[in-house]
Amino acid sequence: MTSIHASSLAVGYGKRPVVDNISLNMQPGELLVLIGTNGSGKSTLLKTLAGLINPMHGDLSLLGSAPGQLPTQVAYLPQHPVSSHTLPLCVQDVVAMGRYAHLGLFKRSTDTDRAIVLESMKRTGIDSQANDPIRDLSGGQQQRTHLAQVLARRAEVLLLDEPLSAVDSTSRAALRELLPEVLTAFSGATILVTHDLGDVETLATANLSLN
Repeated sequence: MTSIHASSLAVGYGKRPVVDNISLNMQPGELLVLIGTNGSGKSTLLKTLAGLINPMHGDLSLLGSAPGQLPTQVAYLPQHPVSSHTLPLCVQDVVAMGRYAHLGLFKRSTDTDRAIVLESMKRTGIDSQANDPIRDLSGGQQQRTHLAQVLARRAEVLLLDEPLSAVDSTSRAALRELLPEVLTAFSGATILVTHDLGDVETLATANLSLN
């Protein structure tokens, strides 16, 4: 099944499209990198794919369904994740939120869910701080936590909006080294948004198939 399909798609707010005439067909295992300046519509497109805003016109489907209809199968990491700094949440709590779409309102986490959370934390290198309050972490550590959260969804489509932004240069370099390993292990379709050509170069040298 096609992971993402779009034809004659326009995205934006109000009556004016930010980007239009978008055509896209992605299959499982493919990686698409969107690169451009701030305000060019990259985040708007990702929000549309995630079902957060409606398409202005055109056709759009993810895994054969309308955006927002398959919360267990589409994982979205926004550019500025909300991690509830005012609440006493630890890293493991935040990563476990990635399983909520599977559990619904009343189901309890199973051993399988807990194993997935642990594996996701290990994959992003944040497992050693599983019990640390997220508000005490550095920006880079928080981003590793949020990346682990979307991996814990075990989705078939991964939407990453500037996953290396809003961190210091040292953290960015560490995350840039980590990202190819994370994406290589992901078998679904991924769209990654960035404004930095260095991110693209890193992914290309890691022998990932870029579109």
